[in-house]
Amino acid sequence: MSAFTKFKNAYFSFLEGIVVVLVIALAGVVTVGFITRYLGFPLSWYDELAAVLLAWVTYYGAALAAAKGAHITCPSVLNMCPPVIRVPVALLAEAITIGFFIFLGLASYQVMLILDGVNMVSLPAVSMQITQSAIPVASVLFIIAELLRLPDVIKSARGKGFIDHELEEAGLDADAVEAVSTQQRG
Repeated sequence: MSAFTKFKNAYFSFLEGIVVVLVIALAGVVTVGFITRYLGFPLSWYDELAAVLLAWVTYYGAALAAAKGAHITCPSVLNMCPPVIRVPVALLAEAITIGFFIFLGLASYQVMLILDGVNMVSLPAVSMQITQSAIPVASVLFIIAELLRLPDVIKSARGKGFIDHELEEAGLDADAVEAVSTQQRG
């Protein structure tokens, strides 16, 4: 296994770890919020913190989805193109995606700077800069994930094409999908 592959796998595991911790934290906060509300003494900070954690799960989860190639794509449309066209279109799509996250990261960083000195309403000890940090940080993580997947994208674009993420998760590769498609047609 190459150093690049080891780094890529470690990075993807790192993203999975972040998302798992965030999901557990969100589940814990929601459970505590439900129980305290049911018992008649709701916590003042529950709703605000749960909303922040949900946003964090969303943004860090998007970075994890990028790492797994599970974000929104149209592999069947790309697969209709011959590899000569498929490669530049795939690279253009990657460039647009990375460009968007560069823009999002820079814009959200500027928002963080504006929020200097502003704290959460229900938890005044927590800076809004911390709560809003998920967007620029996750944007950088998303870009890194896209760049780490770029060799696989190029390989798929040059080869037999792209495969839906769900099929990959089921353990099917391009050859298996092609065999099933051929079998169904004839």
